[in-house]
Amino acid sequence: MRKPKMRKIRIIEQISLDGVIQAPGGRDEGGENYPHGGWAMRFFDPAVLEAIVAAQGRSFDLLLGRRTYDIFAGYWPKAESGPIADGLNAATKYVATHRPESLGWGPVEDLGADIVEGVRSVKSKDGPDLIVWGSSKLTSVLLEHGLVDEIFLLVCPVLLGRGKRFFADNADPRELALVSSKAAASGVLMNIYRYVGTLPIESSGDAKG
Repeated sequence: MRKPKMRKIRIIEQISLDGVIQAPGGRDEGGENYPHGGWAMRFFDPAVLEAIVAAQGRSFDLLLGRRTYDIFAGYWPKAESGPIADGLNAATKYVATHRPESLGWGPVEDLGADIVEGVRSVKSKDGPDLIVWGSSKLTSVLLEHGLVDEIFLLVCPVLLGRGKRFFADNADPRELALVSSKAAASGVLMNIYRYVGTLPIESSGDAKG
């Protein structure tokens, strides 16, 4: 009997130079009225959009935290048809939530009470790769448990000073390997990293001269 192929989990994140990921698309994303909301939109040139479509792939499913799911559900079903909108609307959404009965944007499934085991179960099944957008709390859990395969960072040339950050202050050290890096004409650096694992910490006395 053929063993199911393990699905990859790929995080796609719009991020400032100082690590902020909050409200890249609009001031009221998440209902928090972030003063710099929409900071990423001016940098979305054709090269950036093309890179996002390529990173998501022709077929993919979504892995989302509840807040990002609600933000997406309020926008993408009404968006104009195109590669990104069509892909997001067609994807099965796996959502970390305590309110599964209120998931209206489908196809959709909740990850259950144990988020880590829910993600592991979804990852082990046959199907397309899993794309994570936003979902800062969920991404921290995924990184902590070594469930991430790739991270695609769209690094915008802005400093925001405050806001939710991709890497939490109390995150355990992790090592990533740079797979590719391209610059768009808008100034966005499109960096793809492969997850390696726990970062080995060496003291200055361990270094060989």
